[in-house]
Amino acid sequence: MEEAFEILKKTDPEVAEAIRLEVEREHGQLEMIASENFVSRAVLNAMGSVMTNKYAEGYPGKRYYGGCDEVDKVEVLAQERAKALFGADHANVQPHSGSQANMTAYFAFLSYGEKIMGLSLAHGGHLTHGHPVNFSGMFFEVSQYTVSPETRTIDYDVLEDDVLKERPKLLVAGASAYPRKLDFKRLREICDKASCYLLVDMAHIAGLIAAGLHPDPVPYADVITSTTHKTLRGPRGGLILCPEEHREKVDKLNFPGTQGGPFMHVIAAKAVCFKEAMTEEFKAYQRQIVANAQALARRFMERGFDVVSGGTDTHLLLLDLSPRGLTGKKAERALEEAGITVNKNTVPFDKKSPFVTSGIRVGTPALTTRGMKEPEMEKIADLMCRVLENIDDEQVQQAVKKETAGLCEAFPLYAELRR
Repeated sequence: MEEAFEILKKTDPEVAEAIRLEVEREHGQLEMIASENFVSRAVLNAMGSVMTNKYAEGYPGKRYYGGCDEVDKVEVLAQERAKALFGADHANVQPHSGSQANMTAYFAFLSYGEKIMGLSLAHGGHLTHGHPVNFSGMFFEVSQYTVSPETRTIDYDVLEDDVLKERPKLLVAGASAYPRKLDFKRLREICDKASCYLLVDMAHIAGLIAAGLHPDPVPYADVITSTTHKTLRGPRGGLILCPEEHREKVDKLNFPGTQGGPFMHVIAAKAVCFKEAMTEEFKAYQRQIVANAQALARRFMERGFDVVSGGTDTHLLLLDLSPRGLTGKKAERALEEAGITVNKNTVPFDKKSPFVTSGIRVGTPALTTRGMKEPEMEKIADLMCRVLENIDDEQVQQAVKKETAGLCEAFPLYAELRR
């Protein structure tokens, strides 16, 4: 890869310099955006391979182009590994993203204008779960559910009442900013009572599910969508799992329904990622992700910060900054000045706009990839508290930045790419 980078420098020094600086940024900051992670060199190498040259519309053994013998082998490997990893009957590894996977799943089970029901974006859901600015809110009738104002978690009794009242054709389970485990068995029971399909979007928690640290949706869902990055620590891309009975319609809606040629270099990297996720080392890594998130949450609460739902079961936590009169937008910026990357995020029953927000979302996958553990999490929480408690103090930000730089040097990232 280093030799390839030298070729890039000669051909396009501007792009090469931007990539070099991005490597330095990733190494030199504490990456705490819950949806981001750092892939292995093996995944990087697969992504940058000659597989990017091949058009392969269709599926293995049934392509619309010749010369697909080798890409067929790779796609079958990715399919079989995904099925084994999650215990699923069928895996479609072609979706370009989680959003694309959701689009395929919706149209495989629904007709235009039918009703879906998903967790509100403001309460931890995702744009593709029915938000009006997204295709899911434009193409389908939408009803949304929320968390309890008392616990800021899903109240399944209330959800059941809402589903029986609204009668959606499909219920969406999954979130982008929900820190607690999901009860898929109860969700299946609710869907059976309402005679609706259950779609589980496990994009954020796929790695935890693969490692057995989160309830398994496979026995309960009609269709499961995911990304392959985030906790799964693979390339940016999508994945669909389903029972054999739904295989044909899912595959048909992916291609030719919503996509053309698959990205074979990305599918190669997905295959590598699934193999990595089958190891005991990966399971230990996932356990550490959760332990790190829980250590962060404990320390924030000890320092008097409001952690939504009182903690976390997963890889992320939400801080509600409204009791301190802070906005997520201001906190995100101040922390970035101090070398810590998070994202502003709405919190349940937020009174501020999504462009400002009352909270921040904090995740541990990327820090855990670097080898950090609970002692580092406690130190990082303390550093973040220093910034948040002195939000306008640039001297504090610079002092904290020196300490975050020290942590980054102690846990280096892609050292061989920074030579």
